[in-house]
Amino acid sequence: MLRACVLSGTLEIPLVSASISPCLPRAKTLHSQHKTPIQTFFFLSISMESEPNPKPTTQLRRSTRLNSKRVPTITPPSQPVPKNKTQNRDIEDCFSQDQADRVRSSLLKWYDVNQRELPWRKKHGCGCSGDEDGDAKERRAYEVWVSEVMLQQTRVATVVAYYNRWMQRWPTVHCLAKASQEEVNEMWSGLGYYRRARFLLEGAKSIAKEERFPRSAMELRGIRGIGNYTAGAIASIAFNEAVPVVDGNVVRVISRLKAISSNPKDSSTVKHIWDLAGQLVDKSRPGDLNQALMELGATICMPTNPSCTNCPVSDQCRALSLSRCETSTIKVTDFPPKVIKSKQRLEFAAVCVVVVQNDSCENQKHATDFYLLVKRPEEGLLAGLWEFPSVLVAERRTDLESRRKEMDNYLENLKLDFGEEYNLVSREDVGEYLHIFSHIRLRMHVELMILTSKGGLGQLENQGKNCQVAWKFVHDSTMESMGLTSGIRKVYNMTQEFRSKQMLTNAQEPKSKLKRMRSSSIKC
Repeated sequence: MLRACVLSGTLEIPLVSASISPCLPRAKTLHSQHKTPIQTFFFLSISMESEPNPKPTTQLRRSTRLNSKRVPTITPPSQPVPKNKTQNRDIEDCFSQDQADRVRSSLLKWYDVNQRELPWRKKHGCGCSGDEDGDAKERRAYEVWVSEVMLQQTRVATVVAYYNRWMQRWPTVHCLAKASQEEVNEMWSGLGYYRRARFLLEGAKSIAKEERFPRSAMELRGIRGIGNYTAGAIASIAFNEAVPVVDGNVVRVISRLKAISSNPKDSSTVKHIWDLAGQLVDKSRPGDLNQALMELGATICMPTNPSCTNCPVSDQCRALSLSRCETSTIKVTDFPPKVIKSKQRLEFAAVCVVVVQNDSCENQKHATDFYLLVKRPEEGLLAGLWEFPSVLVAERRTDLESRRKEMDNYLENLKLDFGEEYNLVSREDVGEYLHIFSHIRLRMHVELMILTSKGGLGQLENQGKNCQVAWKFVHDSTMESMGLTSGIRKVYNMTQEFRSKQMLTNAQEPKSKLKRMRSSSIKC
């Protein structure tokens, strides 16, 4: 029998002898209204003990368990709990065995019927021998790994096509280990967050070197780029290890099941949700249970418009129960609470698209173009990727003259000496483009510089050998298929459109001059 008691000082007063309604608010610290220096603090104590003969509710008896660990300690607001001390959690903050069993059963039944057909969920048939079974599991682990990394910060509909192309080219982890970073970036182009692709390749090379795919979550976390979430997904889905998985969808589902109103980004909340997810893991089908939780969050328990009537665990959802109370203003979507995102900082960059043309071709339309690309540092934003010459500038120096001075200095530092063998055809302002990163809004001021070469690019490329910053010239046919970031691809497309309009304008100029000449002769 559930028994709730109010404790005051050293007296324990039985208050309720029934189950607590889901509408009942959480117990809070109450202050006595006494004006004396001594303050009394009241708190709610939950007991799950079974008492065959409970004492009358009017009887007072002295408590001898006030300092017992069974009684949760509540510190008044004026005395915050030290961060190094752990508080006992309320009973309702955990799943009971019965609750966990019901949630598991409902989720797995729903998932078996409603799971989406996705290419990385395809299970491979296992042979009779243990080796064949092991190979199939490692193949499955690799597929889960690639899909989970791609799905970070990217929608499922977008990932499917990338995943299929990736698997056609690198069907196993050993195939991927033989690839170059350039090839991987090219395949990844458009997905963003290129650091993920770099870690995938590094991880594949590490696994190929060890000649063994890690099989436990603990071992998997030793691979660079694999954190708790990805390790749990691979270990549970591919190797059937009973470990939890927590992503944004799981955070939302569990926060609503238990009506967790604390900041979902707070470290203590994150740890608590991982603990709750661990209580739900099904030992016989851990991978399916984890996928069911994620699937529920992605298709039913959505952030703004949850379909509670179709939810298989709605009868276990405390947030839904609270929202249905007559006097309640609580909504299911109040959980988890929305976290205010930090404001993105605004930065400005001068970008110069340098094009060197082969002067041997008389028709500029059919001239061979080579684009100058510079490699970014190996650490930091967009590490190791290729881009057009770019330099950050202060907002007050975004005028054309100031930007060109900054860019000229930058090109000189690249050891680029456009001497007499190169003629400047044009240098024009193309326009602006705002590229948005997760934490930065980068306003790029783009200009196009076209030069003609009399003796080829050999002399320039020799100069670049002594430069600390890597750069190269890329043929225009390669630019179309090269793995460029979405921002650099946008800049490239801007310059292509700008040049097309210029060519069209130049082609129409002689006709307009001829018309003017004819009209003037008629008037005469």
